[in-house]
Amino acid sequence: MSGAPGSNARPYDPPLAGVRILDLTTGAMTAVGRLFADLGAQVTVVRLRGVTDDRTVGPYIDGIPVGTAIDRHGMTAFELDPSTPGGAGEFAALIAEADILIENTRPGSAAEAALSVRDLRERYPRLVVLSISDFGRDTEYRTWAATSPVLHALSSELSRSGIPGREPLIPPAELPYHVAAAQAAVMTMSLLLDRLRTGEGDLIDFAVLEGAMQTLDPPFGSAGSASAGVAVSAQQRDWHAEQLRYPIFACQDGHVRICILSKRQWHGMFALMGSPQEFADPSYDKLGKRFRSPDLLATIARFCADKTRADLEVRCQAHGVPAAAVLTLPEALGAHHFAARGFFRDAELAPGVVAPIPAGVCEIDGHRAVASLTPPGPPRTRSAPVLAGRARRGEGRPLEGLRVLDLGVIVVGADTARLFGDLGAEVVKIEHSAHPDGLRIGKPTAMTQPFAAGQRNKRSIGIDLRLPEGRALAHRLVEQSDVVLTNYKPGVAEALGMDHATLQRVNPDIVVVDNSAFGPTGPWAKRLGYGPLVRAAVGFTNLWVYPGEAETFCDTVTVYPDHVAARIGTLSALALLWRREHTGRGGSASISQAEVMLSHLAPDIAAEALQRRGHVRTGGADPDTPWGLFRARGEDRWIAVTVRHDDDRQALCDVIGHDGHTSLVDSVREWAARHSPVEAMDRLQAAGVPAGAVLHADELPGWEYYEQRRSFREELHPHGATPYMMENVQIHCEHVADPPLGQAPLLGEQTAEIAAELLGLDADAIEALHDRGILETPEVDPARS
Repeated sequence: MSGAPGSNARPYDPPLAGVRILDLTTGAMTAVGRLFADLGAQVTVVRLRGVTDDRTVGPYIDGIPVGTAIDRHGMTAFELDPSTPGGAGEFAALIAEADILIENTRPGSAAEAALSVRDLRERYPRLVVLSISDFGRDTEYRTWAATSPVLHALSSELSRSGIPGREPLIPPAELPYHVAAAQAAVMTMSLLLDRLRTGEGDLIDFAVLEGAMQTLDPPFGSAGSASAGVAVSAQQRDWHAEQLRYPIFACQDGHVRICILSKRQWHGMFALMGSPQEFADPSYDKLGKRFRSPDLLATIARFCADKTRADLEVRCQAHGVPAAAVLTLPEALGAHHFAARGFFRDAELAPGVVAPIPAGVCEIDGHRAVASLTPPGPPRTRSAPVLAGRARRGEGRPLEGLRVLDLGVIVVGADTARLFGDLGAEVVKIEHSAHPDGLRIGKPTAMTQPFAAGQRNKRSIGIDLRLPEGRALAHRLVEQSDVVLTNYKPGVAEALGMDHATLQRVNPDIVVVDNSAFGPTGPWAKRLGYGPLVRAAVGFTNLWVYPGEAETFCDTVTVYPDHVAARIGTLSALALLWRREHTGRGGSASISQAEVMLSHLAPDIAAEALQRRGHVRTGGADPDTPWGLFRARGEDRWIAVTVRHDDDRQALCDVIGHDGHTSLVDSVREWAARHSPVEAMDRLQAAGVPAGAVLHADELPGWEYYEQRRSFREELHPHGATPYMMENVQIHCEHVADPPLGQAPLLGEQTAEIAAELLGLDADAIEALHDRGILETPEVDPARS
């Protein structure tokens, strides 16, 4: 597979060629249109007088909004006045030909009333409408306003970021919007695919806050394996403890992050250090013992101190120890890996203004999925030869009738397939105790909240893929499936006979998605990679520090970019399924978590490159404009207060009684300290000032906003000790039901059931395969069942 577009023998066939999208959005959520355009859709930007506003996204270089310019690059734009007969007619003609309309008018505004998307839905029933707002349009909070700090605060992300006793640390980039855009695109694509069967579109009421909460670092979703089964919802801000999970060590020329999570990885580190006898006790094989040993960390620190980052990377990789240098962003961008993969390309963002921007965030059939290489094509035949033959269960979910084989592991693997299950697909998880999912903590018959949350609505079959007979059984499942999902290190799927090249011979219609740390090609392709290592290698860890304090690395607690990379994988699969319905051909998608992350930093990367070329950064903020965290009444309680423009500033002054004789920032600091975070938030939002209390994870289900959006539900798992809180609604629209209530399976819990149902095996054959270790079912303690 090549990172260079067009290098494969088969010409690139963009999966969404012929899909027509009208994009009326402004501001940060223009990122949705960018995702669709790079997959081949024809995205037309429409500026409607009296409807669309002029919000843009920086940084600003020579007055150019770089973020907006990247999102809109290569798109056709129209300016129309719908109050005139000509403008109204032209807009009607565009909508009549469109598949998707994306808009983000402010709820309660004249623009919302003028556009009237519900009327549009009635007039154009085939249209899929993605209606975006900060807090949704169906709650008492619909007129509230958000910014990145507010979204971080109300999603609970900020309650886990930073050093205790200090203000929570806002992560770099505009992450809430980027991750929410991926969630919005998945939901929209699922409805478009289902329209091939139903002939009807729908209206999605999408809230950026929910998308950010579910996709950045969801407090009731899957957590990383280093959490040792402790859900994010139970974790508090403890910077020192967090350093034990994915520790960073100083070395001769900077820092290196080393992850020692498994017994095998610990044995590699033990050998690398010369097998020190004080750590030879077998108890150090256990993760908890290593986490609780300050002497061990001190010994590793001494081992690293006199070595370079490159030396440590090579030594650790040779011993099977996951490690990555903590690079600055310029160092990361200079790495040969990204050049070899062709991730960046120069683009003219404005006349004479050329900067490097991402060449798409996924590869389709070995080609970069990038808009400039996919000229708009004619609409494809509106048919559904595969889906038409699949009976929908009548449960109101768009992906009913699809079957997905899930070989994914840990968080990316969990979420990619879980999204399919939540939207109605049948998901079969293939696993085995010889190579278990790292998210399973403890016995195969044990259950934890992170696993229950990430693996719901799936069934599990235990198959040993190391054995030829096991692979043959898996291939029989592939023959009957639509999608295969993996996120192994490159090379593992091939060894197990579950790579696209093998599977397309088994089933030419199959769609295969692989999701890896650094992508399937390039010098870093086979590096051991967890999310924390990817963050270190692409410069993100180095950016997530307090200003001027280079070693206050605070990215440890988050599992970013796992959840958003999963959405990109799901979106790619849905796009390929759309293409399959029109061409009869399956395909493959490859996602690099590193490239997903760099795409979120794209505006800053382009701006820095332009500044190096002599362009001037403009639009700096007034230092006395509140934008950040302020301590509120109560222990470790905080509120995000953000002022976007003069109207916000005046409203803020009115609320806090600022007289103009002192610093406004100081006045906000003094005022916030007298109020609880929620009281301060309510008063500021009522005046139109974007503000958000820094909520802890366990506060989210009880906050009325999330209650009104039915965001969470409690579930008692038969193999769990206590009821689990987990996410509920994924998509708000008229024709889609809430996610099913299928509980996460034990390892191989449905082996016999699936073997009989899908493989056609009788009881004797199933028993014989169990006896030979090809199939596997756990023995469950009757007392727990």
